[in-house]
Order: sequence, then structure tokens, then C-alpha cells
Amino acid sequence: MPELPEVEIITRVLSEALAGRVVETARAPGLNVMRTFQPKLGELTGRTIEGLDRRGKLFMIHFEGDLHLLGHLMSAGRLNVHAAPAGPRDRSSRLLLRLAGSEEELRLRETGTKQAAWVKLYDGAEALAADPQLATLGPDAWPEPPADLRERLAATGARPLYSVLRDQRVIAGIGRTWVDEILWSARLSPFQRATELDDAQDVALRGAIAERLDAAIAHFASTAALPLPDKLKPPLQVHRRDGEPCPRCGTTIAAVHYESYVMCYCPQEQTGGRVLKDRRLSRLLK
Repeated sequence: MPELPEVEIITRVLSEALAGRVVETARAPGLNVMRTFQPKLGELTGRTIEGLDRRGKLFMIHFEGDLHLLGHLMSAGRLNVHAAPAGPRDRSSRLLLRLAGSEEELRLRETGTKQAAWVKLYDGAEALAADPQLATLGPDAWPEPPADLRERLAATGARPLYSVLRDQRVIAGIGRTWVDEILWSARLSPFQRATELDDAQDVALRGAIAERLDAAIAHFASTAALPLPDKLKPPLQVHRRDGEPCPRCGTTIAAVHYESYVMCYCPQEQTGGRVLKDRRLSRLLK
């Protein structure tokens, strides 16, 4: 799933390319992509794109006349500018905004069969801000984590850091990829309770969030350009690198495998030398 660094760069690159362009036609081939009914998507026809930005993992496209398209790429969505096809359209297309005066279109595509990506069209900034998913987001994790991060984490109860840092209501933008990287950088166990951070660990966690997200965005910014690749290649140290040596200490990176994802960590530096064989049996979960 594209997370804060990826969505930041996608919206940054597309905003530079699309600001001032006019929508010739707007269509939604994806049956489930539109989650609002008023205003109609056709209202975008003839509107100038004013720019794109993001909040957490959500992207926003702003149009003249105070219309705003809010969306989430979910796990398999891709937002990019493509040459408009002359023949049958790509079956992965969910949303198509044809750009006037060109043979290009802004296209939301989604691989796989789940069709979970979505967009909502709002009339007015107030209506946009009131969207339930946007309104309930916690403060952004970047450009710097919130000053009260420790208190926000503790207020959720005795949940593991791996879980609570991915809770978008607590802090917005971090998902499974970057939580692995952040906790490794901070030398914190994924299963340490959010209520048990001491002063030094709080400083380490806040520093790791800023450092890793800064580095990821700088990396993407130096390489990303239109046409954007379907998947931005992130600079990773531990995520999905189980079985490889830890870049700091050389210990073999371990993993806990869940049904649809994997959590990676360094046993030596994060869990006191203990390898978690099974999340249900690990004593770290007690």
C-alpha cells in the first residue's frame, strides 16, 4: 500500500504536471470507485485543475470552483498520467480524467480483483474537511511527528507499537512498510506497549519517524518523474528483508508472518536477542 512518502511524491509530481490543465471529460469505469453521488463526476468537465496534495495516505485533487476529489489508493491503486488509448481501455482503469488539448489522461488504475481504491467528490472545502475518513485522521507523521506523540500513543491503551503507529487516528501516514523501518531505526520492539515508552525511547522514536520519512521522500524526489513507475522502489533496511543480515549488527533479520503481510525486525537490537517464532505464543505479547 502506498504510504505517506509515496503519496507525497505522487501528488507532488502530478501537481507540478497538471496544475492549470483543463478536464475535457471525467469517467469512472470502476463500478465501486465513486463513494459519493453529488456532485456528479461530470461536474469536473471544463474545470481547471488547481493542484494536488495529500493528508496522511489520502490524496486530494483540487479544481476551480471549489470542487475537490478525495481518494485512497489502498493496496493496489496507481495514480498516473497516461497516453489516452485509441483502442479498448485498460480493464484496470477505475477513474479517467481526460486532459483538454492533449492525448493524455489522469488515470487511477488498480491491479488485482478487489477494487478497493476509492474517490469522493466534494463541493466546497468545508464539505471536504467533514469527510469522515479525513476528519478522523491524527496529525501527519511528516514533516515532523506531533509534539505530543508519546501522550497520543499512551492514550490508546496497552497496544503494541507496531499496531498503534499504523492507527491513522493516532498518527497519519505510516503503514506496514515504514513502521518496520521506523522501529528498527529506533531499536524498539514491535511488541513494546505504547504505554511503556521512557524518555529516551520517546526521543528515539520521534527521531526515527522524522529521519526515515525524510530520507524516503528525498530518495523518491531525486528519482521520480513522469511517467511514474507503477511501484516506487523505497530505500529499505529491514522490511521484507527477512533472512538477510541486519545492516547495523549483522544479525539475521527475522519475521512474523501474518495471513496477508509480514513484519520484519532485528532480534539482536529490537527484542533482546529473542526470535519470535509465533505471534500467539511469543512471551513478548503477554
